[in-house]
Amino acid sequence: MRLILICFFNALALLAVAYLLPGINVEGFISALIAALLLGLINTFLRPLLILLTLPVTVLSFGLFILVINGLLFWFAGSVLKGFEVNGFWTGVTGALLYSVFSFLLSLPLRQNVSQQGPVIIDHDKL
Repeated sequence: MRLILICFFNALALLAVAYLLPGINVEGFISALIAALLLGLINTFLRPLLILLTLPVTVLSFGLFILVINGLLFWFAGSVLKGFEVNGFWTGVTGALLYSVFSFLLSLPLRQNVSQQGPVIIDHDKL
């Protein structure tokens, strides 16, 4: 259930980014949901590989090259999906920054619920 809510919140964040930035277009909520799923998959599988491959440049730029990677991946997702458009690299960088901020803020209540559960204590004597 938590994963579905996070995906829903990411779609809302993507709609908010498209509303604020004129260079990003999303056709509707279903397109935003599909784009949020694709961005999640890209960030899970492709982003760590790119960060590893560009590690020397990232270290030399004090981590700022990660913004370039995020912008390129956001732009890539906009070029692959129908119904989700990103009109340029700098729009992709700005959109990726806003998307990460909005998705973080929207999913914050879910993160607080997880942290309030406390640690799991295993009693080895009862096993």
